[in-house]
Amino acid sequence: MPKSQKDTQAGRASITRRGLMLGAAQVAIVAVLGMRMRKMQLEQADDYRMLADGNSVKIRLIPPARGLIYDRNGVLLAGNEQNYRVTITREDAGNVEEVLADLRQLIPVTDTQAEETLTEIRRQPPHAPITVAERLSWEEFSRIAVNTPALPGVSPEVGLSRIYPRGPDFAHVLGYVGAVSDYDLKKLEDPDPLLRIPKFQIGKTGVEAKLEDELRGSAGQRRIEVNSLGREMRELGRREGDPGVNLQLTLDYRLQNFAHARLKGESAAAVVMDVTNGDILAIVSDPSFDPNMFVRGISSVEYKALMENDHRPLADKSVQGLYPPGSTFKVVTALAALESGAIGADDTVYCPGYFEVAGRRFHCWKHGGHGRLNVQQALEQSCDVFFYEASQRVGIDKIADMAHRMGVGVRHDLPMSAVAEGLAPTRAWKRERYNKEWLIGDTINASIGQGYVLASPLHLAVMTARLASGKVVVPRLVRAKNGVEVPVEEAPSLGLPEGWLRRVRQGMDDVMNGRHGTAAKARIVLSNWKMAGKTGTSQVRNITAAERARGVISNAQLPWNRRDHALFVCYAPVDNPKYAVSLIVEHGSGGSSTAAPIARDILLFALADGLPPLDAYPSGQRNEVQARFDALDLVNPEAVSSGIKSRA
Repeated sequence: MPKSQKDTQAGRASITRRGLMLGAAQVAIVAVLGMRMRKMQLEQADDYRMLADGNSVKIRLIPPARGLIYDRNGVLLAGNEQNYRVTITREDAGNVEEVLADLRQLIPVTDTQAEETLTEIRRQPPHAPITVAERLSWEEFSRIAVNTPALPGVSPEVGLSRIYPRGPDFAHVLGYVGAVSDYDLKKLEDPDPLLRIPKFQIGKTGVEAKLEDELRGSAGQRRIEVNSLGREMRELGRREGDPGVNLQLTLDYRLQNFAHARLKGESAAAVVMDVTNGDILAIVSDPSFDPNMFVRGISSVEYKALMENDHRPLADKSVQGLYPPGSTFKVVTALAALESGAIGADDTVYCPGYFEVAGRRFHCWKHGGHGRLNVQQALEQSCDVFFYEASQRVGIDKIADMAHRMGVGVRHDLPMSAVAEGLAPTRAWKRERYNKEWLIGDTINASIGQGYVLASPLHLAVMTARLASGKVVVPRLVRAKNGVEVPVEEAPSLGLPEGWLRRVRQGMDDVMNGRHGTAAKARIVLSNWKMAGKTGTSQVRNITAAERARGVISNAQLPWNRRDHALFVCYAPVDNPKYAVSLIVEHGSGGSSTAAPIARDILLFALADGLPPLDAYPSGQRNEVQARFDALDLVNPEAVSSGIKSRA
């Protein structure tokens, strides 16, 4: 074939391929346009019809359901209740004052509420819905819903609001939620858009605040059609958010309730801890308050009453309160002396009633002295002089080291507000804090839990649990998240020889069960529940030499706020420790007379898993105990009559 003919045929083939490609492209374009026209005419017809009518689409955030909080038994401690409310949006309302006036014809809105609403409307962006009133009745909510066509920018809504079914029992642990403030927003670099919703509530104190990010959840969205007058016409779409994490705490609601009931009338705090794994079963501060008041809006009168109460109901004494631990701290001094070799297990110290150094006398609580005692006997009788002498041999720095190992003077990581670190002082600490040198008298005071030493009931519970178990148990409050158990690591050993621990434990056993025990009247007589304990009384005032010479004024003769604090720590059963309890009664005068009987009742409730049997008490105390239990305001009244029957 001639070359020219071949070239002609190749050219025709090339044109044919280009034509096919161009035709295919045209067909594809037509198909896309067709599909787009179909989508616009059929699937999106309503949206474009809406725009043609002058309507618009608004996006509204849907607040998620806040995570629920349960006790270890699955009993609800913090939940959500349905809340009927009404909001107004400035950009849709037009004349806000006029719309608000019309709204006030339908539901009761006070002048103060109306003024607060107008102030909030001026502060917030025009598109932000402002809550005018909430917790409306169904009748009020219905009246608004029926009249919404005449109320531009007004929306009746059904939301959720926090509720605490157990009221004051868990107020200090759980805390409460409240509306987001400017202060809250300033603390965050990139606030969650949810926090911009007016009156959106977040955790303010306690677990609610510390675990806010987990409890809050994430927002959903509503696409709504709004007409040219700002009225909502219909909902175009909805995407639900994710609810917050549900928490299960280690607390037992019955034990918590019993502890509150038992402490009623006192300014006090108590902690119950499982010595095997660190679970906190009860953590109580009394008096308490109803956290629901803060959620619903506390009045100035109610808040003033809480603030002016000399028993400080808003303060969480269990973790925030720091007190001289008194003689409960002697177990720390004893262990430090034994570990350093300053005091042998069988060494004795003579107590004439005072300890003299550099011409100054430091007195024992027993004026006539205890005679010659070893460490076990010194703990049993709480001899001050023994520990004065031991402290001079061992030194303050080793005492402080032992205190830290036992959980005193450290901040424990619990999701509660203002958990205090406490103080186990050292020479370096005083030099840095006060620019002064450590004195002999400082060591003597510290050896019996006075002077600079400070501890909370939480510290003392951890100290007692570690002594009872011989392990570095760590307190914990969260047991599970969304039904998944939070793992507990195996606690390491304290690293103290069992012989030394046994001596100190036996001393605490003798406090309750020995012939000279300082708390023998508060003992448990059931052998399988036998308790070990240590009393403590911490001074809140100095006793002058002149007062000592003429006779120390008794606590009963002093004003309430100048009396000594009463402390007690204990664990049981002695042979196989399960629970540890620490307790302080502010200005309760005596650890053995005031604190020990209360702590015993709380410990027995934990052991019995309910009201304890009367035969756990000495026979001469059972009528008194019966009367005391009958008077308690417990969460399960029927348990009072059935739970205290004697096993005998």
